[in-house]
Amino acid sequence: MLVLALRSIRRRPGRFLATLLSAFLGAAIIMTFNSLHDTAGQRGVDTVSAETLTTSASVVGGYGTLLVFFAVASTLTVNVRQRFAELELLRCSGATPAQIKRMVVGEAVAVALAGAALAIGPAVLGGRALLGVFQDSGQVALSVDPAFGGVALVSGVGITLLAAAGAAFLAVRRATRPAVRRGRARTFLAYGALVAGAGSVTTTFAFSATDAALMAAPAYGAILLSVGFAMLAPRLLDRLPAWLSLTGASGWLAVRNLRRRVEHVSGILMSLVLFTAVSTATLTMQSVESDAVAASGLKKSVDAKNLETLNLTVVGIIAVFVCVMLVNSLYAATTYRSREFGQERLAGATPGQVLGTVGVESAVLAGVGVLLGSVAALAGIVPFALVRTDAVLPGQTFGIWLAVSTVAAAVTLGTSLGTARRVLRTPAIGAVAAVA
Repeated sequence: MLVLALRSIRRRPGRFLATLLSAFLGAAIIMTFNSLHDTAGQRGVDTVSAETLTTSASVVGGYGTLLVFFAVASTLTVNVRQRFAELELLRCSGATPAQIKRMVVGEAVAVALAGAALAIGPAVLGGRALLGVFQDSGQVALSVDPAFGGVALVSGVGITLLAAAGAAFLAVRRATRPAVRRGRARTFLAYGALVAGAGSVTTTFAFSATDAALMAAPAYGAILLSVGFAMLAPRLLDRLPAWLSLTGASGWLAVRNLRRRVEHVSGILMSLVLFTAVSTATLTMQSVESDAVAASGLKKSVDAKNLETLNLTVVGIIAVFVCVMLVNSLYAATTYRSREFGQERLAGATPGQVLGTVGVESAVLAGVGVLLGSVAALAGIVPFALVRTDAVLPGQTFGIWLAVSTVAAAVTLGTSLGTARRVLRTPAIGAVAAVA
């Protein structure tokens, strides 16, 4: 099966580009921040600098690990679904389910290993640049030299390979299990995340306005709520015709396609909801905190500076990484629909109508993702603002939300329409005749 996996990669390398990019970016993020552990562990590093570096590496490294798994899982799920006919042919030719799983996992591990290897160089440079940021802000002594050692290398390669193997196994298993069983497990996990998120948000009121850990509870609560909403989002899409009225051929086709492709767009919705919720909540709460400190006339402590740097860094990483994950998923999902687009054109739809359908689908996806992400963000922002400033809704919220929502919508519509336009250049007959 390993030989078959490598042969499959050599035969059609294009299908693994999205997974390679996700693994590359994920490993680069993990190794960049875990190199701070190597830096902090050197001889002669003072206690304050070591604590700053260790805290930053631990917090962002944890986020990075989750993001790597979500990104690789999303791209691999799309890849496996696109290859369902091929995998079914292998099974009919005598391959057992276990052999097929080993082949897919072997492909994922090989691609992830290549991505992790390519990420080593950028991670070394990223670690140096990150250390420079901490030194420029006065949080780390200028005498501390950058280091890239075993902690960064082992964690980056190890986590990336484990995420790829686990995500590939789950993707194959999810594609072959009955839909009812998948739905029950997803519902259970979704409601569990919602309950945990609501509990975390509620504990915000147990802190005082000046407590250093005040932001942690609502931030984690918003993340958990966004995960729960994202897992329930496919149900909302499945019920679109009950409350969404779209006119014209493109609108009718869009609603029909979204209902039929609910499972295929779940990863895209996850990216949209997470991006909107985490970015809006964290940036708003950090802005409120900075304004409150400035209004008090007090100088920011080292811990406050560390927290601000971490928040902005985490949001930056999530924004870039989730956008890349979103682009990967949208590109792979839209490219896979070449045969579908060809069939619609042969049935009488014009290229403009097909492109309009993709645009409406993307707009609905972006709308649902931003809506659910905004609800999760507000669930964290409101309790934090009440405790910190006695205001229900901070004035900074709308501007930040508008910027985040604009980016989410632009990425979704731009990627989908751009990819669809390229796919439509293929003649309809050629697209239908091509092997799916």
